[in-house]
Formats: sequence, C-alpha cells, structure tokens
Amino acid sequence: MMNFKKSLLCVTAGAVLSLSATAAETTLRVATWLPPTNPQNATVWPTWKKWVEEATEGRVEVVIENYTGHPKTIYDAVEDGIYDVGFSVEAYLPGRFKLSGVAEIPGEITDAETGSVALWRTYKDYFEAADEYEGLHLLGLFVHGPGQLHTKFPVNSLDDLKGKKMRIGGGLINDLAERLEVTPVSAPSPKSYEMMQQGVVDGTFLPAQEQKFFRLSEVSTDLTLFPKGLYTTAFSIVMNPDVFEDLSKEDQQAIMSVSGERLSQLAGAAWGKADDNGILEAKEKGVNVVFLAENDQRVKDLNKLAEGIDQLWINSVADRDVDAKAALADFRKYVNEIDSQK
Repeated sequence: MMNFKKSLLCVTAGAVLSLSATAAETTLRVATWLPPTNPQNATVWPTWKKWVEEATEGRVEVVIENYTGHPKTIYDAVEDGIYDVGFSVEAYLPGRFKLSGVAEIPGEITDAETGSVALWRTYKDYFEAADEYEGLHLLGLFVHGPGQLHTKFPVNSLDDLKGKKMRIGGGLINDLAERLEVTPVSAPSPKSYEMMQQGVVDGTFLPAQEQKFFRLSEVSTDLTLFPKGLYTTAFSIVMNPDVFEDLSKEDQQAIMSVSGERLSQLAGAAWGKADDNGILEAKEKGVNVVFLAENDQRVKDLNKLAEGIDQLWINSVADRDVDAKAALADFRKYVNEIDSQK
C-alpha cells in the first residue's frame, strides 16, 4: 500500500512538473527603454502581458526586459530577433516611417488616447498597404500627450525662444522648431534631464508628464502649456515577424485580439493620463506652471507659425503610394468622432 501511495505521489508530482513546464510554450521578451515609473512600464506593458497570457491561456508568457541601447536601435533589435517585441519613437529613424506623422501635425489633437485610436484607424484604412513596417509585425501605434515647453526661463512671448538651445526628438517638431528660431539639439527624450542640468540645453519639447517621470521638475523653472500643445510624437509597438509566424494560428489571433486598436488605445490613455501627474509634480516642486488660453497671444502666434505644416507632411509622404490628403481628412474625422463620444 505504501509503495502504491509513493508511486501515485511520484506520478502526480511528475504530472504537475510536466504541466508547469509546458504551460508556457512561447516566451516573448519585450524590450523597454524608459524608467519604471513611465506609464509604458507602469501600466501598458503589465496590462498587455496580462491580456496576452490570458488570451493564450498561458501558452504565451511575456517577460519585460530593460534595454540599455539607444531607443532607435530597438527596431533593429526586434527585426534581428535579439528581442521579440519592442517600441520606440518613429522619428528616431527619419525616412523609414513617415506616414504616422499625420498624428504629429501641430494643433490636431488635445488628447493622447483620441490621437492614438485615430492613428491606428487611419493606418488600417490608408497606410497598411504601404508596408512601412516590412521586416516587423506591427502590434500598435500611439502618441503621447501634446508636447509642451519645459524651460529654464519664462516664456512671456515666443520671441523669448529665439536662439535658445532646445532639445528636440525629431519629426514635425523639427519644422516647428525652425519656425520658432530656436537652436535645435537632437537627442532622445531620456537625455533631457542631464542636458538641462548640465546647461547643454535651455529647455526641451516634451509632454507634461515628464516633469515627473524624467524628473524635469528638478531642472525646470517654467512649464508653459499650450491648449493643444506644440506637437505630438508617434510611437510604434512591433514584434519580430518570424516569432509571430511560429505561433499557432490560435495564438496569433489571440495576441492580435489584445493588440491593434485595443493596445493603441491603452497606450494613448495611459500616457495622456500621466500628463496630469506631471503638472501636479511641477506645482509641488515650485515650477512656474502657465496654462495658456486660446486667446493668448502666444497661442495665436504659435497657430500662425504652424500654418502649412500639414502640407509639409503631405509633401513628405509623396513617395509613398497613399492618398495623403484623404488620410489626413479621415484622421481629423476620427479625432472629432472619438472626442464627441467621450
């Protein structure tokens, strides 16, 4: 009887070990390059991990790992199979990704969630066939909240920006920066704190959330908030296509059921909500936070400076086989529709 019980225990233990060993048939290694407190790491990745693991009934496990290289190399790292999934700023690779710039045109959105959903829908309607993501499998697109002015000086007039050294990340903000007559200094966003602290730049263009997550409240004296910001930035979330193809059809469908528009909306909402936390942090740290009204002369001057940047985007994608004018019109339509539903 004792031998039977021992045998039964051994068989049971073996079965449990076998089940635990085979529960996750695939592990997706996700590369992230932002601090743990950033909404991408605090909210987006943990939520998507939960969604994927539940949708695949545990067959796919998601592991999030810190990436120490330049964010622009994430795309190559995913394409080459060093990581399975990653995300980055598309403007860090000028020329490769142009179409998502439709969401970066100044004055188009006030809300990151709205802009992210509108961008995904526009991609599906107009951009997908252009195959800008060749070598990658696209999981989602999103934008951060409207980019604002974080400076070490007050901005009482747009003339106060002339000649000032400002960190920029690329994309259509480069065109606006030229019109503002600032001295642009290109660098990834995580470098903003160090560059402002060391006096390399006088300020940076970033969403308000970075007063908290990049600790810009420690190196800024002023945060100037425009109603629709100065710009926004498009990000893409990508997966290695071979890894995706190696999954069963069931798991492919499961992952895409929690990606696409759903993931884009999640990311946009998380990043947008974080702006409120950044503003609160700035106030607590004694930063001069200035909310500009639509009738403020600085806003009027910015709107005038931004005129025609939408046409610059249309011109920039002339080498893509897309109807850019129709895409821009529908992007605006989606923004209005989504905003009206809130």
